[in-house]
Amino acid sequence: MTRHKRRKIAGTLKLCILLALPAVTAVSAKQIPKIKSFFDRMGSISIDENSQGEDESSTEYSTTTIKTENSLRDGFVLSEGYGVSEETEESTEVLTETENPLETVAENAGDKPYPSEDSWTAGGAIVRTTYGEYSGNSFFNLDNGGQVNNQTSIPNETLVSESRCGADFTVENTDEPLVLIYHTHTTESFEPYVRDFYDANFNYRTTDETKNMVMVGDAIQAELEAQGIGVVHARTIHDYPSYNGSYDRSRETILPILEEYSSIKVVLDIHRDAVSGEGVAYQPFVEIDGKEASQIMIISGCDDGTLGMPDFMKNFHFACRLQERLENDYAGFTRPILFDYRKYNQDLTTGSLLIEVGSHGNTLEQSQYAGQLIGSSLGRLLNSMKEEN
Repeated sequence: MTRHKRRKIAGTLKLCILLALPAVTAVSAKQIPKIKSFFDRMGSISIDENSQGEDESSTEYSTTTIKTENSLRDGFVLSEGYGVSEETEESTEVLTETENPLETVAENAGDKPYPSEDSWTAGGAIVRTTYGEYSGNSFFNLDNGGQVNNQTSIPNETLVSESRCGADFTVENTDEPLVLIYHTHTTESFEPYVRDFYDANFNYRTTDETKNMVMVGDAIQAELEAQGIGVVHARTIHDYPSYNGSYDRSRETILPILEEYSSIKVVLDIHRDAVSGEGVAYQPFVEIDGKEASQIMIISGCDDGTLGMPDFMKNFHFACRLQERLENDYAGFTRPILFDYRKYNQDLTTGSLLIEVGSHGNTLEQSQYAGQLIGSSLGRLLNSMKEEN
């Protein structure tokens, strides 16, 4: 049974349970309006049996099993991401269920499949490490958690003041998408599991979307949808067969999406880092709730006057707010925000960021879990911003 078929079956079962749950749990008249609202909303949702299309390798955007009547284009489905229930102060976070990416089989692995286990060869050492708080003149602490690595000529004192400004966009209650996820270096990949060596013959890139950055994007998307945040996930490969020009190609992908959906406030380019030394690959991880996650790093670009990015500081404002939210939720999860003279298509919105999820020494499962944590925190942040309006 394929991964997508299993997801469709699981989605159908979950939907049946959700439809029955309000009736079972309703014990007072006070709950009746909530049940009516639930069924009214569910009435606008239909199960999409054919959302994947006939040729998955040509699919440019993510598809889900939930769709509405509006805004379908080129076979991709715009998710509205209804949550299961209203979040309360007493609720306990439960992340969405995921399949082990190493055990997941792609329907079409593309021209560069992930290596089979019997093909691994021993290369240099993998060093497991956890990055803690940094010291030095380029680093400073954010008020509510996390740090910034300032690699520009802007004084730290100025950036500390800017870090307290908050996001420069508002978030409304809407059924339209709020977040765009894409991958300039789509084929970047990871270790299969925790081990002592890396494969010297593998360049840690694959067109198999169950084992490259699309897998991480899927994990982020699922958590956002579970909190009611609409998402567009561009799954297009931009760095294969040619690596050069990847950012130009990813720009061509996201521009029409932003033009079509003016509701999008946050644009995330999800990558993985490559932290290594002579004969060594590093595996930066942190244990969260008894499970290992790849440590992450947000990159917020700065304009030195030559990059055509006049609103770069607005991206930095949002980067600081997201960093603080992540560190409040999951202490030690982040490395300092890298604030440097880089563009990375961050001129397109005031909520555009690049996020490095782990390194090539991290495992598939660690990085998938990191994606879940990113989505969980970002969803809480965006929902809290709705309440501020």
